[in-house]
Amino acid sequence: MTMDLPVWAALLTGFLVLLGAGLTLIGTIGLLRLPSFYERMHAPTLGSTWGTAGILLGSIVFFSVMQSRPILHEVLIAAFVTATTPVTLMLLARAALYRDRTEGSTAVPRRFSSHQEDAG
Repeated sequence: MTMDLPVWAALLTGFLVLLGAGLTLIGTIGLLRLPSFYERMHAPTLGSTWGTAGILLGSIVFFSVMQSRPILHEVLIAAFVTATTPVTLMLLARAALYRDRTEGSTAVPRRFSSHQEDAG
């Protein structure tokens, strides 16, 4: 027995999946186009998080309407992407910052405030 997807659900699913793919593409373009590592870190992180959210919402709509399975998979994927993407970004930023500071690179972003700078 096959069920047909209603037109409204097909349009909503298609829109959400295309929106998610577009946001991921924007993040990828930001990764390629921005000049420094510190500027490039932000775009793919937002692109992957918001892009994944759009695709997962489209998947939730599709499988909820089709009643083929619960949406537990999408919820777990969203939780893991939301938890791991910022942690990965933070570890990459700290590693790059440590590397650039030990090499004496001028690409290191300025600190906003520091107790040593205020006292000196």
